[in-house]
Amino acid sequence: MKFVAKHALIIAFFAALPAQGGPEDSPRASGAPADPLIERAVRANEEKDWARSQQIMRDALLKDPRNADYHNLYAYAIRKGEKPNLDVVFKHYNEALRLNPKHRGAHEYIGEAYLMVGNVAKAKEHLSALDSICFFGCDEYGLLKKAISEFEAKGK
Repeated sequence: MKFVAKHALIIAFFAALPAQGGPEDSPRASGAPADPLIERAVRANEEKDWARSQQIMRDALLKDPRNADYHNLYAYAIRKGEKPNLDVVFKHYNEALRLNPKHRGAHEYIGEAYLMVGNVAKAKEHLSALDSICFFGCDEYGLLKKAISEFEAKGK
């Protein structure tokens, strides 16, 4: 009986842990109240309206420049948009990681940005960070690992 009770406690503990994720994760998944600005930006991203997403996140950053999710989403929208300014992209991903060093989405996305400039070593650094952060694995780790593998397979 002790064996069953112990395992039930372990399962309950891990089930109660908050989810951490990137911008596509619902803020409600972590138990936090929904952020209407993030929800609007995510909708714009789903519609591939990168300019609208960027504007929403610029406005959000004016209100709360210490929000790692805002920096991450802003950089993501710039990176996905036409003619991305990668200096700005890296600035905001790095700020997201300064504010929250365990931000899984920012690690994944900055790794993908490093692949855009051909820096596989830096992408792998962020893959390694995700490996440490995601004790039981996470989508961000799998997606960045796949992106790195595909990049290397192309021989870039």
